[in-house]
Amino acid sequence: MTTQTLAGDPSGTPTSTPTSNPTSNPTSTPTSTPTPAILLCDPRVAAVAVRESGEPLVRLLRHLSPTRERVRRGLADRLALAATRLPAGIGLRVVEGHRSLVDQAAVVASYSAQLRALHPDLDEVALRVLTSRFVSPVEVAPHVAGAAVDLTLVDACGDDLDLGTPIDATPEQSDGRCFTAADGIGADARAHRDLMAHALGGAGLVNYPTEWWHWSYGDRYWALLTGAASAPYGPVR
Repeated sequence: MTTQTLAGDPSGTPTSTPTSNPTSNPTSTPTSTPTPAILLCDPRVAAVAVRESGEPLVRLLRHLSPTRERVRRGLADRLALAATRLPAGIGLRVVEGHRSLVDQAAVVASYSAQLRALHPDLDEVALRVLTSRFVSPVEVAPHVAGAAVDLTLVDACGDDLDLGTPIDATPEQSDGRCFTAADGIGADARAHRDLMAHALGGAGLVNYPTEWWHWSYGDRYWALLTGAASAPYGPVR
């Protein structure tokens, strides 16, 4: 696939889709924080068919991403639409989009090793589940499909707003406050997360609820949560 520069505005109005929220029930994994109803390692995610659209990766415009991250065109259109759903003086800042297979595998290996050190008695199945709260298995990773972004909200000066934790704060580092619906964050952070959900969910994206900053469109996880017959975006190699 080639990389193109995104120059246009959103085409059409994508359908609003719900986001998934963490449950209140504890799991058997060694953590005191709740887990979402569906993790990326769930077999139901991998079972979703991919009917690759062939849509290209495009570079986001600089007002959405100072580093001009690459995503699928359909996702780029929806991010532009989401930005228009925010109040004046508040904007989106995308810090990561497409990720290569090699880079995704490295992230999985690194975080898995951290968890193994913390929980040496875990079997491989439990370790994979615990890892997938924060890092997607390579074979279904939304970032690898160019279907996901990590992003935050910024003010009119381009300064980050309070979202409760830094982007990429692990469940261990944040004591679970990285979970989108987590308790223990301030009123401003909660309001900003709700505002983000309103803008991005209303533009057709879904959130991975262990990471407030991770939103996707068109990947297998999105298809499963929204009931789509298939995912239009598979891995971009």
